[in-house]
Amino acid sequence: MLKYFAKTNFCHTFAVSYLSRTLKHHYNMLQLKNISFGYYVTKKVIDNLSLEFTEGGVYGLLGKNGTGKSTLLYLIIGLLRPTQGEVLLDGINTADRNPNVLQDMFIVPEEYNLPNIKLSKYIKALEKFYPNFDQQILKDCLEMFEMSFDINLGDLSMGMKKKVYMCIALAARTKVLLMDEPTNGLDIPSKSQFRKVIAKGMGEDQIIIISTHQVRDIELLLDHITIIDDNKVLMNEPINIEEPVNLEELFINTVTKAEIEK
Repeated sequence: MLKYFAKTNFCHTFAVSYLSRTLKHHYNMLQLKNISFGYYVTKKVIDNLSLEFTEGGVYGLLGKNGTGKSTLLYLIIGLLRPTQGEVLLDGINTADRNPNVLQDMFIVPEEYNLPNIKLSKYIKALEKFYPNFDQQILKDCLEMFEMSFDINLGDLSMGMKKKVYMCIALAARTKVLLMDEPTNGLDIPSKSQFRKVIAKGMGEDQIIIISTHQVRDIELLLDHITIIDDNKVLMNEPINIEEPVNLEELFINTVTKAEIEK
């Protein structure tokens, strides 16, 4: 009998340990597997690209014009469907537009319009789709941008709309947050505020992917650098916080080296 209980206890301990490691490994895992996409049949913007985002943090997605950075973000969230391959969030294909996946993803595109209604009314409609939506986070982020919750979205300039939408995106508390050129249209003080808002508002295990050409606006935020060029992942590595990096110089050197080695 004692041997039976000892064996049972060992099996239970092993199972718990295994599941713990497995769940930890797969939590918030975003995988791009051999994806291809083109807006025209004869020309592919992305061809057989594979990439993984396995840990929470801020990722800088860098690449030259035309390398498909924005397209990649739309493929990740499922607004575009790859002609080959798949994008998986925790093992579920994002192109299927499964509501359980959609509630864990949010995108801030480079350009967008907001309706001519009160922010409070907009949030009341939006938060139903995001079960983890946190109004306190929204108010805190707005306050950091020196903005009020009592505003009408139709009265805002493009820069102000961008600030509000970034606050909404952070308040949605999704597993994955995508941002396409988020600092375009922001003045210099607002860019400084942007960095503080992201640092303050992001979730502990959240994956934030920022595609931008304005590398100096985000380099102090980044935990990870991803560089793509010519359908290849040239770099996908964490940043060593003990060694400050010149992101612009790193990008130029990495792309130049890849071109020489072709």
